[in-house]
Amino acid sequence: MADSFNAQQVMAGTQGEVWINDKYMAQVNAFKAEVSLIKEEVHQVKKMGKQYKTTGWEGKGNVKMNHMSSYFIELMADNIKNARQTVVTIVVKLDDPDAIGAERVVIRDATFDKLTLMDWQAKKLTEDDYDFTFTDFDILDSASE
Repeated sequence: MADSFNAQQVMAGTQGEVWINDKYMAQVNAFKAEVSLIKEEVHQVKKMGKQYKTTGWEGKGNVKMNHMSSYFIELMADNIKNARQTVVTIVVKLDDPDAIGAERVVIRDATFDKLTLMDWQAKKLTEDDYDFTFTDFDILDSASE
C-alpha cells in the first residue's frame, strides 16, 4: 500500500452499478453488503483478556433505489403468497474512472427481508429500501496497486 494517494483516486459511489438476477438496476442510489464474523468466547486459565474463535459468518446488506417500477412486487409477491422463498443473485460493481481499478462482487443466495406494497407521501420522491441476507459471495474484480 502506498504512503500517499491522489484525492481523485477515492472511489465515488456515483459510479456504482447493480444487477439482480442479471437485470440491470439503473434506479439504484445506494448499496451495502457486509460479512459479519460469528465468534464464540474461548475461556482459558491464567488469561484475563477475552479470546474468541470464529465459528462462522453471516452476510447482510441493503439496497436503496428510486421507485420507478413494480420490480420487487413482481419478483416476490407470488412466492410469498405460495410459501416460497425468493432467492436472487446480485452482482455489484464500483468502477470510478479516476480510481486505480474496479471492484466487482457477486452475492449468491440473497433473500429479501420484506416486500413493500406501497409507500408514498405527497410532494416527495418515492424510494424502495430493501434489507437482505446472503449465504455466499465471490470477489470478481478488486482494485489494487
